Amino acid sequence: MPNFRTERDSMGDLQVPADALWGAQTQRAVENFPISGLTLPREFIGALGLIKACAAAANLKLGHLKPKQAQAIGKAAQRVIEGSLDAQFPIDIFQTGSGTSSNMNANEVIAHVASAASKVKIHPNDHVNYGQSSNDVIPTAINVSAALAAHEQLLPALKHLRKTLDKRARELRNVAKTGRTHLMDAMPVTFGQELSGWSAQIASAIERIEDALKRVRRLPQGGTAVGTGINADPKFAAAICSELSKATGVKFAPLDNFFEGMSAQDAAVELSGQLKTLACALMKISNDLRWMNSGPLAGLGEIELPALQPGSSIMPGKVNPVIPEAMTMVCAQVIGNDATITLAGASGNFQLNVMLPVIAYNLLQSISILANASRLLADKAIAGFKVNSARVKQALALNPILVTALNPVIGYEKGAATAKQAYKQKRPILDVALETTGLSKQQLQKLLDPLALTRGGIHGGSGG
Repeated sequence: MPNFRTERDSMGDLQVPADALWGAQTQRAVENFPISGLTLPREFIGALGLIKACAAAANLKLGHLKPKQAQAIGKAAQRVIEGSLDAQFPIDIFQTGSGTSSNMNANEVIAHVASAASKVKIHPNDHVNYGQSSNDVIPTAINVSAALAAHEQLLPALKHLRKTLDKRARELRNVAKTGRTHLMDAMPVTFGQELSGWSAQIASAIERIEDALKRVRRLPQGGTAVGTGINADPKFAAAICSELSKATGVKFAPLDNFFEGMSAQDAAVELSGQLKTLACALMKISNDLRWMNSGPLAGLGEIELPALQPGSSIMPGKVNPVIPEAMTMVCAQVIGNDATITLAGASGNFQLNVMLPVIAYNLLQSISILANASRLLADKAIAGFKVNSARVKQALALNPILVTALNPVIGYEKGAATAKQAYKQKRPILDVALETTGLSKQQLQKLLDPLALTRGGIHGGSGG
C-alpha cells in the first residue's frame, strides 16, 4: 500500500497521507503551520459539523442541493458532530486568521466521507460549502460552539455551585465569626452571610453571561465573503438558523447586519469579558476559602476543607487546599485568555477579523475550565468543609472590635480606649468593658452578643 496519494486543488497537485480523509487544502495548512501542536477544540469541530449538516438541510429545502447530496452530507457531518472524525482535523490554531484552512478541512473531510458512503460525488466547495464562505462559517462556528458550551457546560455548573453555596449558607446561618476588612478583625458576620455574598456573586455572573449570550446567538451565517451575501440564497440565513435551532434546542437567529459579525468579534469579546468577571469572583471565593482554612495552627483555622491528597513530598501529614488552588489557576488562565481575545477582537480589518481561530480556542477553553473547576469547587471544597467552632468562638471573644456596638452608649472615644486596652492586655473585650464602661455584665453580654450583632441596627441606647 502506498503511504501517500495525490490530491489536487487550485494550486496544483499535493501528496496527502493515504489514510487521511482530508484533501489538498488541509494538507497545505498542515505543512504551512507547524507552530504549536494545538488544534481547535472538540466543541468547535462539532460546531463546524453542525453548521455543514444544517446548511445542507437548508439548501435542500431551498432547492440548491439534490436529496441524495444533502443526505450524504448530513450523514457525514453527523460523524463530525459526534467526534468520531476528530483525528481528521489536524490544523494548528495558529493558521490563517480567517480560519479558511479549518473550514476547508471540514469541507474536504465531509465530502470525502460522504462520497465514499453514498457513491454520490460530493464536492467540498460546490456542495458542502454551498452558499457559504470561511468568512461567515468560522465566526458562526465560534458563536455556535460558545453558546452550546455555555448552555450545556458552564451555566449548569454555575447553578450547581450556587445551589451548593445556598445550602451551606442555610446550614451555617446562625454560626457567627469574626468579620475582616483589610484582612484585619472587624465586626462579626455569620458564615451564612459570608457564603450568601459568594452566592450572589455567582448569581450575578450567571445573569451577565446569559445576557451576553443573547448577542452570541445572533449569527453572521449568510454574509458569505464580505457581508453582502454573494452566492447565498437570500433566504439561507434564516433557513440555517432555523435548522440550527431545531438541532440544538438553542434559539439562533441571523444578525441584522452581517458586516458587524464578520468584520468584528464584539459578541465573543463581550462574553469573554463576562467570563473574566466570573473568574474574578471565583478567585475571591477561592482565596477566602484558602485564608479560612489556613493553619491549622498558625493560620486562621476557621474551617477545615476536605482532605483530598498528601500536601508535601517532605512534610508528613501536611494537607493543602488543592481545589481552591486549582481554581485560582483556572481564573488566572481565563483572565489571560480574555487579554488574548480582547487583542484579537480588536484585529478586524475592513470586512473581516483576522484572528478568529485564536479567539475560538481561548473562548472555548475559558468556558470549559470554568465549568469543570466550578463543579469541583462545589463538590470537593464547599459542600464538605467543617467549621472549627472552638477556634471561631475564641477569636470572637477576644475581638476588641466588638466594642463598636457600644458606641451609641459610651461614645467613640471611650470605645477606642477600651479596645486598645483589650488589645494590649490580650483580654476578652467583655472583661475589659466591665472595668471601663460602667455597664453591667448582663448589659454587656446583650450588647456584645456576636450573633445579634450580625443582624445590624443599633443595639444600645442614646447618650455617652
